[in-house]
Amino acid sequence: MASGSSYPEGARAAHGLSSAEARARLARFGRNAVAEKKSHPLLILLAKFWAPVPWMLETTITLELALRKPVEAGVIGALLVFNAVLSMVQEGRARGALELLRKRLQVMARVMRDGQWGQVPAEELVPGDLVYLRMGDLAPADIAIVAGDLLIDQSMLTGESLPVEAGAGKTAYAGALIKRGEASGEVVATGARTWFGKTAELVGSARTPSHLQATIFAIVKALVAMDAALALAVLVYSLMSGLPAGDALPFVLILLVASVPVALPATFTLATTLGAMELAGRGVLVTRLSAIEEAAAMDVLCTDKTGTLTQNRLALAVAYPYAPFSESDLLRFAALTSDAATQDPIDLAILAHPGAVAPGGRRVRFTPFDPATKLAAAAIDDNGQLIETLKGAPQAVAARAVAPPELPADVERLAAGGYRVLAVAAGPADRTRVAGLLAMQDPPRVDSRELVHSLNQLGVRVTMVTGDGLATARAVAAQVGIEGRACAADELRRDPAITLECAVLAGVFPEDKFNLIRALQGSGKVIGMTGDGVNDAPALRQAEVGIAVASATDVAKASASLVLTNPGLTDILAAVETSRRIYQRMLTYTLNKIIKTVEVGLFLSLGVMLTRSFVVTPLLIVLLLFTNDFVTMSIATDHVSFSATPDRWRIGPLMAAGFTLGAAVLALSFGLFFYGRTVMRLPLSQLQTLVFVTLVFTGQGMVYLVRERGHFWKSRPSRWMLIASGVDIVVVCALAVSGVLMAPLAPLFVGAVLAICALYLAALDFLKVPALARLL
Repeated sequence: MASGSSYPEGARAAHGLSSAEARARLARFGRNAVAEKKSHPLLILLAKFWAPVPWMLETTITLELALRKPVEAGVIGALLVFNAVLSMVQEGRARGALELLRKRLQVMARVMRDGQWGQVPAEELVPGDLVYLRMGDLAPADIAIVAGDLLIDQSMLTGESLPVEAGAGKTAYAGALIKRGEASGEVVATGARTWFGKTAELVGSARTPSHLQATIFAIVKALVAMDAALALAVLVYSLMSGLPAGDALPFVLILLVASVPVALPATFTLATTLGAMELAGRGVLVTRLSAIEEAAAMDVLCTDKTGTLTQNRLALAVAYPYAPFSESDLLRFAALTSDAATQDPIDLAILAHPGAVAPGGRRVRFTPFDPATKLAAAAIDDNGQLIETLKGAPQAVAARAVAPPELPADVERLAAGGYRVLAVAAGPADRTRVAGLLAMQDPPRVDSRELVHSLNQLGVRVTMVTGDGLATARAVAAQVGIEGRACAADELRRDPAITLECAVLAGVFPEDKFNLIRALQGSGKVIGMTGDGVNDAPALRQAEVGIAVASATDVAKASASLVLTNPGLTDILAAVETSRRIYQRMLTYTLNKIIKTVEVGLFLSLGVMLTRSFVVTPLLIVLLLFTNDFVTMSIATDHVSFSATPDRWRIGPLMAAGFTLGAAVLALSFGLFFYGRTVMRLPLSQLQTLVFVTLVFTGQGMVYLVRERGHFWKSRPSRWMLIASGVDIVVVCALAVSGVLMAPLAPLFVGAVLAICALYLAALDFLKVPALARLL
């Protein structure tokens, strides 16, 4: 922000500041740099243990240690550490955003001190310094131009696709690239006070809400609440019925442990890590794991225009000649009034047009574009006749040449289409006539329209956000297929709620984009943001899914959670599809865990009350954690399809589905238990083994039941899932038959239990399909 009025007077003196005054102002205003904020890696790691789900696991570890069960505590602790370290490693890159912004300011600046020009580090610039800018420089601070003229590329700061002319009284913002010209100016803002620095502060303050943590915590709360009630009932019953307290307390504790999904955070992290590896093979780098999960729920994609939907280069779109000139004449005169040596984007666009290479005429004089006259001029020897040509702003050309009466209307029509309009004139010096109009644009990428259509088909609304004017924004939106209301940024500033109504937002600054994302998040939306420039960095950081395109600056890439490495935007579709597949895998794991918690919790507690004995030992419950929870982590590799609409975790319906199927499989568990107790008259130790193998078999079978929302045979599970389940069942059968860690059972009986579980679950599939269709 240029606010020179807040600084001491006398800054415009021709001799600049004195060294003493510069030191005083440096002490007052601070260094021209973005404040660096770093966290120690140990603190970053420790933060991973400070969240609702880790708190529950840490409480469980403490109780296990208090009851002198170090093995169980060690297992849970190892999972907790695994999840924290994996998340920390994958997310490390995103913390580089502020460091890159700070380095961007470490350039040398030409400054006048004590009446002498010299170079000083840009960090030492202070408000009031007199600096000199020339072609190729990056503006080291916000500079009010005092003398001279510049052509400034601010696309990476403001999102404006076209370079802007800046003369005396205008401001060159920090980070802007000087494309042409030379000028001197006064530093009016440094460090965090500049537009550039403010962007850095926004990156530092941006915080992405974690829907994943909230989801896991909501599920865990519901499961723990159910098992806590059951545990209390078992404890009261044990005291009233005279069961030994030394046996009751460990049993109650293990009942609570069974309700905490100790492997759930690790499974989520493993699934997203595998997804990150898959996306890397498809040209998408993941710098924040939670973005993969969030992309499944993304229902709004706010996309930058310049360099994202468009190519970030000027191109000649329309050549509109006036009689008697032809289009070939118009392009030839325009080319002869252009020069690649100037590196002017307009000249380069004209010279790149195929029609601009038409032969004819020799240029004998050339005057580059002058911001004061808004014209470029040339003299051409056309077969011995001297032709004067002009190129520039239509009003300026019309003032020097004969113009057709329809010129103003044609200019207005083309400008309304989002084009930058130039006029070209040619003819003898005393009879110069307007030859026609040239319409320039930053053309859309060839894949942008298809991308917008595909995202809409997936239920993602695309909103274009740009620093360009409203007319240009509307035109580009129409070209890429974005339909809906176009709004100016000042409407957003007056009423943030209007964001829900706008498909296009024009004339925005970095803070506007940042506030837009926050407003949409406040309305319950899950937001994606694409961008390529410094101006996009805060919004990329704030959005649940920040996506930097392949041509993005390092600042934008470090602020984003997904970075595209291939040109274009089509890899965004890969990210959405992959994230939705991961959601389906995690939905399978979570639903299965709810079902098993209902089955195990009710079976253990009701079993105690119905039989006056503990139907399973604490050791077998811990073993059940390995054979069910940990083995089913292989769900992270499952073959699944992606949904056609954004995925949201709906805890209520999910719990209802889990309780419905859990109750159904509970009936089987009790049936087998009472068959062994009353018909086969098995002793308690063998009944406990029967309970264990039943819970393992139903747990593994239920995974294959719920992984497919239709009938289970509709799709084939992954190889790793089949291997994990096969090994698990073989090992459990071997333990049960050999009597290791439990009382032995006859091989035929174990095989019969396995067959009964498989047949029952296959029949249950016909109840599952309508139940999940209604509830999920």
